Amino acid sequence: MINLFYMEGLPVAVMGLGKSGLATAEALTQSGADVWVWDDNESSRADALSKGYKVVDLTTADLTELTTIVWSPGIPHTHPKPHPVALRARAANIELVCDIELLARSERDSAYIGITGTNGKSTTTTLIGHVMEAAGRRIAVGGNLGTPALTFPSVGAGGSYVLEMSSYQLELTYSITFDVAVLLNITPDHLARHGGMDGYVAAKKLIFHRQTKPRTAVIGVDDPICRAIWEELKAKGDQVIWPVSALGPVPGGVYAADGWLVDDTFGAAERVAELAAFPALLGTHNWQNAAAAFAACKAAGVPTPAIVAAMTTFPGLAHRQQLVRTIDGVRFVNDSKATNADATEKALATFDPIYWILGGQAKETGLDGLEAYAPRVRHAFLIGEASDRFAVWLEANKVPHTRCGTLDVAVNAAAELALAEALPGACVLLSPACASWDQFANFEKRGEAFADAVNRLEGNAVPGDRA
Repeated sequence: MINLFYMEGLPVAVMGLGKSGLATAEALTQSGADVWVWDDNESSRADALSKGYKVVDLTTADLTELTTIVWSPGIPHTHPKPHPVALRARAANIELVCDIELLARSERDSAYIGITGTNGKSTTTTLIGHVMEAAGRRIAVGGNLGTPALTFPSVGAGGSYVLEMSSYQLELTYSITFDVAVLLNITPDHLARHGGMDGYVAAKKLIFHRQTKPRTAVIGVDDPICRAIWEELKAKGDQVIWPVSALGPVPGGVYAADGWLVDDTFGAAERVAELAAFPALLGTHNWQNAAAAFAACKAAGVPTPAIVAAMTTFPGLAHRQQLVRTIDGVRFVNDSKATNADATEKALATFDPIYWILGGQAKETGLDGLEAYAPRVRHAFLIGEASDRFAVWLEANKVPHTRCGTLDVAVNAAAELALAEALPGACVLLSPACASWDQFANFEKRGEAFADAVNRLEGNAVPGDRA
């Protein structure tokens, strides 16, 4: 656990008592701070009280003693409507920071590798961590990926923190200048939280905050927004800039072309590995992840042969195109982490034919942009709140579908049809294009429920009410 020595004796509040909030409260307590905690959820407050924390209602308490509130990034502090505590804090000149900011203030001698993007950042973060560890580097990996930053060990000088950074976290982290900063892609997501697309893009660009040479920016250039950011940074020339692409050659960068991963960072356009050698990195989207991870690790000083060797042993990311089981030639793939259409597109582009399980709590963009993949879908199985809305899209795109309601029913119905039709290459794919919160606590729980249902299959399936 990180020692927040500079907080000793100081009053500091923690707003939001999820996984990272509780870890923050524990680290602050162990460091001798006077810790106040608050959560709008009564059961979360009761749990904190049972653990011995000082529960203080930040919506009414006198905040003048505080200089800092460690803010859960999931709680709105600006858009679409700021939480009352955020308004009170700003009126009292109290800073709002996230736990990663406290890590940065404590571990000043360590190196930092930051990864952001709308999609692919968890896979890329995990892959970078896998390579760095295999190369014998002293590292800790986490952040938005799931491991709270303040539970990390101290890696000290010569060590590196590999951090997945959400747009929410970037807005609340001020002290890190990333030695290697990776921006994979930007497509519409979380727009309400950022006041629109401009605010979302501005938050993502914070990954490059204060970078100067020899620090390195790694930028995916396969979408127009990131390509424009690449051009902007090139024009300024403040840091080393390596573009990456899954779609073909890009001068001075790392890219996928003709089935190969190619390194042109020093102008040699060297083929470093066949992409087929990376079994956990299937599909064009994963080629971008592979190129970005290669570039990031090279920028961090890992030799090319070590990077390639480690990437061939990468096991993949749980809940991201994770093969759960194959039954009579039918693959059952858990892509629960695909919480928007853009993420789901990556899976739809990878498999064919598909028995698609989708639905949950829909994002603003719904299924927009997936029309070209409708012919790959043999049958769709709808779950959760989005069923009515998504059924309209499926009908418009001539995709047969079943309203299943719950995930267990969908798995059984999809398995029954896929096994009966026995088509070559068939895949039962959970790729919901939705948040999980209507039926599950998080996408991990949804993915675990899918895997459990698949592992219970013994040839008996529950038919759905097909539309």
